[in-house]
Amino acid sequence: MNWSFYALVLGFCIDLLLGDPHGFPHPVVLIGKLTDALGRLFRALLPKTKSGEIAAGALLWVFTAAVSTAIPALLLIFAQKISVWLRLALESIMCWQILATKSLRDESMKVYAALQTGSLSDAQRAVSMIVGRDTERLDEKGVARAAVETVAENTSDGVIAPLLFLAIGGAPLGFFYKAVNTMDSMLGYTEPPYKNIGLVPAKMDDFFNFLPARLSALFLLAAGFFLRLDVKNGWRIFRRDRYKHASPNSAQTESVCAGLLGLRLAGDAWYHGVLHKKEFIGDAVREIEYADIPHTCRLMELAAILALIVCCAVKACFIF
Repeated sequence: MNWSFYALVLGFCIDLLLGDPHGFPHPVVLIGKLTDALGRLFRALLPKTKSGEIAAGALLWVFTAAVSTAIPALLLIFAQKISVWLRLALESIMCWQILATKSLRDESMKVYAALQTGSLSDAQRAVSMIVGRDTERLDEKGVARAAVETVAENTSDGVIAPLLFLAIGGAPLGFFYKAVNTMDSMLGYTEPPYKNIGLVPAKMDDFFNFLPARLSALFLLAAGFFLRLDVKNGWRIFRRDRYKHASPNSAQTESVCAGLLGLRLAGDAWYHGVLHKKEFIGDAVREIEYADIPHTCRLMELAAILALIVCCAVKACFIF
């Protein structure tokens, strides 16, 4: 019996119900600490040159990805030797921790709630928890745009991509993906001191997200159909603007959301005090509103459910 199949469904449902409870130990935090520790170790061991920094990033990536995959695999093997039900429970918890559907919605809805009350400072503070850009420069529309963009982008990174990896290889492969994504989040910047050590983590994140990002865009289009949004425009903007980003993957889902909602997203943004010039994504059919945040969340949630249904249908064909 394929226990990973059932663990994925259970973990997905637990995530929708509970999200990430505050204070509950999270493996991604441990992956982050491992990334930081190995980064300091390899930087100390290798020359302080461009090639040395790139090599340090490559070694960091290999060791972090290997450890993050091996430990959950060994834990599941050990659990199954005791009881298959223990293994199912453990892997269900792992799947829950890998997915981020409810937490992404909850954090973005905090931005929505702050904008509803008219507190720009609270909204800036709330959106700073989910975006990497400098938020103190943003007005109300800028805050709403940042929240919509991060939900759209993380529909792939935080929800559908890990779900696809879980469907293929269970929790071990899911944690492999989370390690890849975490290393890119921590090191994948173009400014010092990350520029060289983050090169390999950034490129590997691009590689492993290439197909999931495009599938996520298709699931969003399907969700838009069921929500009676402008799917024709979503497809048009997707085809036109999906490469208007420094990353080959980030604009895939952003462009779909922009088209479905009739918004213009992206544009210039400040990161760590540095202005980054970016192209716009989508057409400004209308001005963005803070109500677009829950609209994007509904798109994300329905796309995730559709992705789960498809993954379960494919896995069921192999099981039965």
